[in-house]
Amino acid sequence: MAVFTKEQYDSLIEAIAAGVTNVSYSGKVINYRSIEDMIRVARLMRRDLGLDKGGTLSTNLYYKNRRFL
Repeated sequence: MAVFTKEQYDSLIEAIAAGVTNVSYSGKVINYRSIEDMIRVARLMRRDLGLDKGGTLSTNLYYKNRRFL
């Protein structure tokens, strides 16, 4: 069973792409120390949710948002 939800993952990816270190979902706000910490958590979420289908997180973010971090 997944520890994380797709909603949490999507919110985290949007925040990373926007360059902010706080994430809101389900009425909660999570503050991270850095974008690097957020990317590490996003990788954990991808594995946990079974979304890790190849490619790197930065590559996948580029294609989703048309820019690199």
